[in-house]
Order: sequence, then structure tokens, then C-alpha cells
Amino acid sequence: MARRALPTTAAAFTAAAALLLTGCGGGDKSSSDDIKGADTGAGSPSASASASAPTAADRPDVSLPKDLKLAFDFDKPSDADSAAALEDASNYIRALNHGITKHDPHDPAYQYYSAGDAARYANSQIKAYVKGGWTLTGTDRFYRAETTSAGQSKAVKLVRVEFCENQAKVYGKELKTGKVLYTKEDLSSFQKFSVLMASTKNSPVWRAEQITVTGKAKECQE
Repeated sequence: MARRALPTTAAAFTAAAALLLTGCGGGDKSSSDDIKGADTGAGSPSASASASAPTAADRPDVSLPKDLKLAFDFDKPSDADSAAALEDASNYIRALNHGITKHDPHDPAYQYYSAGDAARYANSQIKAYVKGGWTLTGTDRFYRAETTSAGQSKAVKLVRVEFCENQAKVYGKELKTGKVLYTKEDLSSFQKFSVLMASTKNSPVWRAEQITVTGKAKECQE
């Protein structure tokens, strides 16, 4: 299934600004792609996912079990905003996996690092693992990151973050039996992420607002 999100347009900028400044929910145009061992469905995050912009002092725990590792092979951008947006895009991925391993569709970690479409996407992914009785194990690798300024207003800054994922060495695991659902590397192991990150100008925290994930991404093959 294809994951889709709104493009970075004037309308997208306005929506992101509204989410950060007023705490309103975003649109519902995201859908979910295949995840290892799961058939995902749509879901809605709790009300706190659309709360006002977070502060650095409130950063949540995004630690993972010892048998699950996320490898971010990213070069740090020279631009401060791009570097901060990339780091919090990584934290959004960590928070999503934290919710999966905690089996908590209302986990505060992903709600802190996302809103709107990106929060709904994380919520639906976590719900799929809860429904299937799965968790994750292995090493998930992210690489080839690129950042692009997506505009700013007096109150909000936007950065588009894109990166690849190789899922070949991360696997689903049945919670009840501990059985690992091994799969072989093929084109479906590679995905391309595009995440719209937003920050109010008085906050050091960047939040994922919209996400597009393209499966079977040939351009991500190594």
C-alpha cells in the first residue's frame, strides 16, 4: 500500500503553521505502506498528538530494547536549522519504534515529535503491530539524508528531510512465541522517506507534520 502525504506547497505551509501555533489537527490524506509482518490500517492519534508545540526540556524517552538498533548514517548539515530538523526527524523515527516496542498507540514519544498526518501515520503503524501481536528485532538502517528549506513565516520554519531505509536486517517478532519472522533482502527492503519538519522560531524542537514513504525504492538500493 502506498503512503502518501501532502506536498510542500503554500497550503501545506499554512497547515503546518496552524498546527504549531494553534494546536489544530491536520488533514487525513496519509495512508500506510507495507511493514514487516503487518497489514496496516488507518488510525487516529489521541488528542494530545495535536497539542501545542513542545519544548526542549520536555523531550521524551525514545530508548529501545537491546535487540533493536536504529542506525542513522547521516552527515550533519552545515546549516543549523537543517541539522536540527534532521536530528528531530531521526527522533521521530526513534519515537515511532519506541511506540511499536512498547505496544502503545498513544505513546507520548511520537506525539511529542509529530502532529497532523505524521502523527496519524505513526499511530496507524503502532496499531498494526499491536493488532498483529508483533514487535521488532534486528538493525534498521537509515542513510542518504538530504535537507531542503521549505519556507518560513514570521513564526514558523519548515525543512523537508528525505532519506533512505534498508529494512533487510530488521524483522518482525511474535510477542507470544518469540518467533522471529525472517525475510530475505529484495527490492521491498528499501524505502524512501520524505518528512516535512516544522518549528516555531522560538523553539529548538522540530516536529514532523507530513510524511511520504515510498516502498520498493530503487534509488535507495545499495
